[in-house]
Amino acid sequence: MRDRVLPNLLFFTDPARVASPEAIAERLPRGAGIVFRAFSAENAVEQGRRLRAIADARGLILLAGAHPGLAEGIGADGLHMPERLAGEIPKLRAEHARYLITVAAHDLKAVQAAERAGADAVIVSPVFPSNSPSAGQPLGVDGLKALVSATTLPVYALGGVRADTVAQLAGSGVAGIAAVEALAG
Repeated sequence: MRDRVLPNLLFFTDPARVASPEAIAERLPRGAGIVFRAFSAENAVEQGRRLRAIADARGLILLAGAHPGLAEGIGADGLHMPERLAGEIPKLRAEHARYLITVAAHDLKAVQAAERAGADAVIVSPVFPSNSPSAGQPLGVDGLKALVSATTLPVYALGGVRADTVAQLAGSGVAGIAAVEALAG
């Protein structure tokens, strides 16, 4: 949905860290986005369709994580790709011109690759210490600012973004924030 306005808040699902993404989706503000990461769950299509129904009712954007077939099956507005798959964006664009496509990035090389590939936005992580088992060394606000200034893409901050850290992002130039557990409370 490249003609849609990007949300300023993205909720990333994670079945290991958030038991009921539907409950969180029901509380998201209008215009927010959901990144549904199914991680090969057997009930992925069923759960994705429930999230699609909530998104429609609440005016939310729904992206599927990394799986074009899942995105099609649940009627997603687009895809969120891991940085290792950024090179697939031109093919995805050819097949799904209206998709909103975001890409994960953990360093300057990944941000530049996402921009070259034609991503709509980049999700930079981890900014702060995070509970994610895959989180590496936090970039910190200065590291985030350096990546924001190195790209024309909208940048979202992910990783340890919570009520007690979000104020540190003021003036960083991010287009929005992304979170997993911080939205569960």
